[in-house]
Amino acid sequence: MSNRSVYLQTMISLASAAFGVVAALAWNSAITALVRQIFGSGAQVISLFIYAIIITIIAVIVMVNLGKVAERTAETKA
Repeated sequence: MSNRSVYLQTMISLASAAFGVVAALAWNSAITALVRQIFGSGAQVISLFIYAIIITIIAVIVMVNLGKVAERTAETKA
């Protein structure tokens, strides 16, 4: 692989990660507002913990599934 190709792959990865963070922050704000609307502002701390637990569970499920896809992809290349 040439240096230019490696550089391009790195820049694409960095740009993708940056846009992912921006999107995640936007969704975080939207979901936090929704949780506050559903649970009210009186239960703010509890509702944020519930939100954090739900997001953590979703993140773990997504990461496990991505790991399985990566394993299958690696097996087909081998």
